[in-house]
Amino acid sequence: MVAYIVRRLLLLPFVAFGVILLVFATLQLLNPYQRVSVYVSSPKELATVDVGEIIEEFGLDRPAWEQFATWFGRILDGEWGWSTAARRPVLDAIKRYLPQSAELALWSFFPTMLGGIGLGVLAARRRNRLTDALVRIGSVVGWSLPSFVLGLVALVLFYGVLEWFPPGRLSLAGSAIVHSDAFTIYSGMLVLDAILNGAWFVLGDALRHLVLPVLVTSLVNLAFLLRITRTSVLEALGQEYVTTARSKGLHERVVVGKHVLRNAMLPVATIAGLSVAMLVNGMVIAETIFNLPGVGLWVASAAAALDVPALVGYLLLSSSLIVLVNLTVDISYALIDPRVRLR
Repeated sequence: MVAYIVRRLLLLPFVAFGVILLVFATLQLLNPYQRVSVYVSSPKELATVDVGEIIEEFGLDRPAWEQFATWFGRILDGEWGWSTAARRPVLDAIKRYLPQSAELALWSFFPTMLGGIGLGVLAARRRNRLTDALVRIGSVVGWSLPSFVLGLVALVLFYGVLEWFPPGRLSLAGSAIVHSDAFTIYSGMLVLDAILNGAWFVLGDALRHLVLPVLVTSLVNLAFLLRITRTSVLEALGQEYVTTARSKGLHERVVVGKHVLRNAMLPVATIAGLSVAMLVNGMVIAETIFNLPGVGLWVASAAAALDVPALVGYLLLSSSLIVLVNLTVDISYALIDPRVRLR
């Protein structure tokens, strides 16, 4: 087990370096004048210094390997360029907006995993019954419905008509408390910070604003994971070892929990990792529709303004998260199936 994890960790730097190479290759699709903003640390520098001088200083007209060495060195030094959409350096913008997006992703992760796996197992155990039919219909609708359409419908219904769950991150009263001297920002995640501060009004207000974004972000991924789980569990239920376990008189819960689920979880773990990646990419839609000041809304504004440094920074961030998710999935394989540890 330890040797397996060590091998995967040793591969991580090479995978990360490959991702950085791909990001650099994407950046090379732009001409030197479009790439200049990646190498400046303030808008004043871009306005006062001649663009040709910046191109010459950072070697943007030199061979690709020299450009990569310069750019990679700046990435390691934390010089990711200036974001005009955020009006601050790219790395500072990520540090500011990431906690909001991480909070939304975490709250969306649990209903996606629990609902997708739980409903998938339930549908498989009640195959061809009413419960199975209802779950399958719901999964088809959830997977087929575009998330931006679902978001707009939810916003109109639950805010425009019922006025239950408003957009944004906090109400005016909650925002006033958060920005007062009596409230301490520990993590940037409002729910956690509200608990640590004992600010129960802020806690309720933050949760109320999270309901619709979490619903929209998790529903599509839940439906996808549900379908894969149902198929995988059905396949496992038809294996001979399940028939043998039942013939020994084991309770159905023991058969499913001990024998079926463990063998059915490998493909589910793969799709679960993919769902996490989809959650990260889905932040753009959810945060734009519900006006949440996170990484997704920032990147949407950056794309509209052709803010190249911000887009490159987001590409580095999202690809790094996906690499880490894939590493976690690989390790989970060894926990689920002992045979994987021997590879």
